[in-house]
Amino acid sequence: MSIAGSDCSGGAGIQADLKTFSAHGVFGMSVIVSVVAENTGRVIGIQDVSPDMIGKQMDAVFEDIEVDAVKVGMLSTPDCMEEVAQKLKYYHPANIVVDPVMYAKNGCPLMEPDAIETLIGTVIPLADVLTPNIPEAEKIIRTKIGSITDMEEAAKEICAMGCRAVVVKGGHAAGNAADVLFDGEEICHFDTVRIDTKNTHGTGCTFSAAVASQLARGVNLREAVQKAKDYVTMAIEHSLDIGKGCGPTHHFWHLYQYGLMEEQYSGKERGSTK
Repeated sequence: MSIAGSDCSGGAGIQADLKTFSAHGVFGMSVIVSVVAENTGRVIGIQDVSPDMIGKQMDAVFEDIEVDAVKVGMLSTPDCMEEVAQKLKYYHPANIVVDPVMYAKNGCPLMEPDAIETLIGTVIPLADVLTPNIPEAEKIIRTKIGSITDMEEAAKEICAMGCRAVVVKGGHAAGNAADVLFDGEEICHFDTVRIDTKNTHGTGCTFSAAVASQLARGVNLREAVQKAKDYVTMAIEHSLDIGKGCGPTHHFWHLYQYGLMEEQYSGKERGSTK
């Protein structure tokens, strides 16, 4: 289940999450908390869904369908955060991955400034995994991050706020794209060569949704982060140069490139006999 905002351009938010879920072979469900009118270049407007309706969407899914993982993305207001937190406490799903979305790729704020305290006090303690990028981590700990060591310390400090594990993503740093995982006991690094492209719209959403997908499939945390890192790197490497700004990642590159195997679309696999 993705609890997030809707990106009408299809590159981030709910749309990116559902594509990522499908690419990982898990069934995606959604709770829309905000409708964002945005494209690759700018955010035109945001309309929040009422907390009551957010709660009813969560009730509708949880009362009927088993939920193996929840990915939480854009939560723009304190009231929205309180509602989501209350429902997560009530239903107590396994594998809650929280991406503390604060800004769109073009820098437009997606979270009210006074909501950060509610995020820290109400949402972060519910997370099995928190996935802030460097600017988001800086906002949470109120300290600048300028090195891998700073990222490690930030992960430990955020983890002490109540979540079980933290991945501080290094996409905004110089050099290689290095992420730092602190699982409450040990630090682990995930390092890849940085891909030279402006088309990174939705990478944070995609990464956190990929982690949630892997956890839903029963993969352990370190492997889930590594697989998510590999997936988002592939999606960035084959990103789509569409729109006038930062284009989106390519969630289905392998499918677009190679198509479905004959057995998958002909039904031969289902009806095969020995």
